[in-house]
Amino acid sequence: MSAITGAEAQIRQWVDEVVVGLNLCPFAKRELSAGRVRIVSEASGAMEPALEVLADEAITLLNADSAATTLVVFPSGFESFDDYLDLLDMSQALLEQCGWDDALQLASFHPDYCFEGAEPDDAANYTNRAPLPVIHLLRQDDVAVAIEKYGDVDVIPPRNEKLAREKGAAFFEDVLKRCRAH
Repeated sequence: MSAITGAEAQIRQWVDEVVVGLNLCPFAKRELSAGRVRIVSEASGAMEPALEVLADEAITLLNADSAATTLVVFPSGFESFDDYLDLLDMSQALLEQCGWDDALQLASFHPDYCFEGAEPDDAANYTNRAPLPVIHLLRQDDVAVAIEKYGDVDVIPPRNEKLAREKGAAFFEDVLKRCRAH
């Protein structure tokens, strides 16, 4: 196994402190503790290699029992939220073209993430802000099992938005700053 990159370490710290630490995803701690979360980075900053890594990771997830999810980190090339959204659109198209969209789904995280209709300074945006651009690949079957065990998942987003607003943007900026310094 290769050594963890700085980008991967930043994302791991963000997962530990924000995603698990604040329980933004009630399913993450179990998978992380079981070693079923992969974090990989693609640093070329170009669309084609980024999509190749996503395709490789999709195949890995579809064929592996030991991994439930992969966070693909893009430390360069997708700093602009608009460029990242282009990558996200192309990634979804890749899943559909390969027939993987019934087995996999995407979640998105970016340092400048802004929900449609939200103000950029709304602290609720931090529920999807990470220190670096990330596309999260999840297996649909694992998501379905987690949802079945959890129950009403519709309560998660509003709960997270409320928590983010209570913590405030400054809190999250401090966390992201610590992660970037990692």
